[in-house]
Amino acid sequence: MPEKNGDLEEKPAPEVISPYHPSQFPDGGRAAWLCLLGSFCCLFCSFGWINCVGVWQNYYQTHQLREYSPSTVAWISSCEIFVMFVPGPIVGFVFDNYGPKPLLFFGTFFHVFGIMMTSLCTEYWHFILAQGICSPLGLNCIFNAGTNTITTWFFKKRGAAFGMMAAGSGLGGIIFPIMVSHLIPKVGFGWAMRICAFLILGLLIIAILTVTSRLPPRPRAFELRVFAEPFKDLRFNLIAVSSFFFFLGLFIPINFIEVQAMANGMSSYLASYLLAVLNAGSIFGRIIPGILADKFGRFNMQLIMAFFASIIVLGLALPASSNPAFIVFAALYGFASGAYVSLAPAQMAYISKVEEIGIRLGVMFSCVSFAGLAGSPIAGAILAADNGSFTGLNVFAGVMMITGAILFTLTRMYLANWKVIMRI
Repeated sequence: MPEKNGDLEEKPAPEVISPYHPSQFPDGGRAAWLCLLGSFCCLFCSFGWINCVGVWQNYYQTHQLREYSPSTVAWISSCEIFVMFVPGPIVGFVFDNYGPKPLLFFGTFFHVFGIMMTSLCTEYWHFILAQGICSPLGLNCIFNAGTNTITTWFFKKRGAAFGMMAAGSGLGGIIFPIMVSHLIPKVGFGWAMRICAFLILGLLIIAILTVTSRLPPRPRAFELRVFAEPFKDLRFNLIAVSSFFFFLGLFIPINFIEVQAMANGMSSYLASYLLAVLNAGSIFGRIIPGILADKFGRFNMQLIMAFFASIIVLGLALPASSNPAFIVFAALYGFASGAYVSLAPAQMAYISKVEEIGIRLGVMFSCVSFAGLAGSPIAGAILAADNGSFTGLNVFAGVMMITGAILFTLTRMYLANWKVIMRI
């Protein structure tokens, strides 16, 4: 027997569990849900605003910029999409080093300032500078701050969390077009834009107060090789290439749906609600596939929804000529296309360490931004070449999206070691 006053047997030190370990993700709690609320506001103000590009395409073609071709006008929304995503690697680096708060302050200022300046625009180059460059510089920061923080709070429920967060973009896409269509006749274009800017400012103040990262920043030196590292991973390259082709067609129906419907006889009043219908569908398209992705796999859901979106464009938008056809197309395309926003970050989280997600997601969206830049002007040029026929435009969008869907399928098969039945 050991002596009463002898040396006590040393107990082993408790094992320190890394905060990055799956068991350490709370998947709920006050701070996590508040962060999700703030991220919802971020997506409302960023992707929700981008989802309204069709409103401006239609309005500018018939008002301030009526002397310009559809392809030229489309460069405004294309620049907006491009500038929103191309600084992604830098923004991701800032997030990893300093957390979400600096991004939210910077993003709020530039997004709100850009919209305020758009309210004063009269010339084409004014719109390019204010709406095409200034505002989306803030959008990128807001979007990344929201999406990257969610990955630090949720693990098992990550797909559902991304879906609920991304539903904010769908709700924004409903509210903004309806607001603008009702406000412009009553208070004019300038004040309609300013009212939108004030709404965005209020929501982003909520985001600034609630969006926090569970994990502390991990500062590292600024090196260009950090942005090249993701390309060493074949899985990343496959997701990026698949997303590029899908993105090349993704915004074309959104951008031209009002113009196409009015060209086929729909009244301007009813056409102004098409984007609201589309974005209402996208709310369900962001939440339901996100929840199903937790059960059946995020790569499985991405390829299913990508094929569905492609079929909707080729099967409905291509032959559409009546009001009911355009309304049904808007609802179904919103549902089908909306899934990409919630599933793409979840896919990137699947192949990446938590501390790498910010950079990788930023690099991927930077790559697809070039597709966003080119897509709508190409579609506008096809429209002009076809003398106003929307057949070529829809074929181009559908073929690009189905190419992306096929590549998503190959990506999924590679990650599953070519097994057909597998949750991934």
